[in-house]
Amino acid sequence: MSEQDATPDPSRQDDTGQPRGLRGSVGRLLRDRPRTTLVTAGVLVLALLGGGAVAAGAATAPAGAPVAGPTAEADDVPEVVVTVTPDPTAAPDPQRAAPAAVPPAVKLRTCSVAAAAADPRLAQFEGTVVNAATGEVLFDRDGSTPARTGSVLKTLTSAVALSVLGADHRLTTQVTGDPGSGSIALVGGGDPTLSATGRSVYAGAPTLGDLAGQVAASLGGQPVSQITLDATWWSQADKWDPSWKRTEQTIGYHSEVTALMVDGDRADPAAATSPRSTDPVNRAGEAFRSALVAAGVSGAATASMSQGSSSSATVLGSVRSQPVSTLIGQMLPTSDNTLAEMLARASSRESGADGSAASLTALYRSVLGGTYGLDASSVTIVDGSGLSENDAVPSTFVARLMVQVRDRAQGLGVVYDALPISGRTGTLASRFTGSNADARGAVHAKTGWIDTAYTLAGSIDSADGTPLTFAFYAIGPVQDNARSALDTLTASVRRCGNSLSNS
Repeated sequence: MSEQDATPDPSRQDDTGQPRGLRGSVGRLLRDRPRTTLVTAGVLVLALLGGGAVAAGAATAPAGAPVAGPTAEADDVPEVVVTVTPDPTAAPDPQRAAPAAVPPAVKLRTCSVAAAAADPRLAQFEGTVVNAATGEVLFDRDGSTPARTGSVLKTLTSAVALSVLGADHRLTTQVTGDPGSGSIALVGGGDPTLSATGRSVYAGAPTLGDLAGQVAASLGGQPVSQITLDATWWSQADKWDPSWKRTEQTIGYHSEVTALMVDGDRADPAAATSPRSTDPVNRAGEAFRSALVAAGVSGAATASMSQGSSSSATVLGSVRSQPVSTLIGQMLPTSDNTLAEMLARASSRESGADGSAASLTALYRSVLGGTYGLDASSVTIVDGSGLSENDAVPSTFVARLMVQVRDRAQGLGVVYDALPISGRTGTLASRFTGSNADARGAVHAKTGWIDTAYTLAGSIDSADGTPLTFAFYAIGPVQDNARSALDTLTASVRRCGNSLSNS
């Protein structure tokens, strides 16, 4: 219709200027018979207008409440009231019915750490973040791909040792021999903390002086002519993995893995980093000879000494290490490689295996799956320390283990308590500085470093209170600045909390 067609037709209007028809008819009716026809007119209007006014009122008034109809002035028109009563038998209007259940709110996660995760300093990056309260994976970058872990592997070694050995277990070193035979044997039981002098990095370590004193008392003045050094609890042919770099030994980060040694085979027993020897067993033997001489054992100074197996079941003396829980507390903060290897081998022996490196994959899969309920089928373990590039553990696996560590499940509170704390303790004491300083004290995590990987894994107290666990691997031609990149990523995750997106 055109604008011209829309002009009002005077013939269709009444004398008030209103259109004829419905409104005009009602108006004349009210003027001519205001009292006798008002009700009829009101009903007529309601009927003709389809009950629009009533419907509008009914939409806002409670069921059964009166709804006011059209009224005239109070002095000549009575009030008209129409009552609307709902029909209880009527079927509900499906378009107006309330849903049977309100769907749960969907958490919109918009906080991204994609830029930090893509930092080229991280080289080939793999990582996982888990909401520790719900188990939901919030962030994933190749998290199911097994990869080298560096010293993060020591957390798995700790979990295995706690399950197999127990938190209270102690490693024992003995001296055996038949009195009067002149022959005694120093029998190693996998305790690297046995101290030659008591001046040790391992607080509370047992000493050769104590052991030699027991031997002197047992012999009662009888001389010694032969000293056997027994390191056969596992094969000495398995003391060094080909994938390890010998510089770890010469610089002083790692010893050969033998069942008999003293002070972690350090040249300086009081120094955490100290060059190690190429013959830990004989070094221990010479220290034992000195202790026997100091204890007054006759013939010790000139007795012949050789490596072999003990031929006697008679115990002349024994000393025990600190409990496994204490050893873990000494291992994790400083990332002691030798202690980690010894705990792994001792766990293998106590489980019924032969203590070899080759036994570790089956052992770790069995324990981590059986005790902790994790799918360890893709885990490959070459050593207990994580020094090998051939270790392979998915980051998601580590992040899920860390949920139990954080929750102190299955005795894993021992591990949580020993983890370095960002900006506070252990290998994280000097990290999380500058723009990452807001995360100081909020991250409990194990560090890792080998030539081809920097790693970090543990738990985060996030800014919004959400407990998170994580495992981050920077793999490939990484440099020292990968540490800072890992700190930045971890601090960013802390700020995001449960709003962390996987974008």
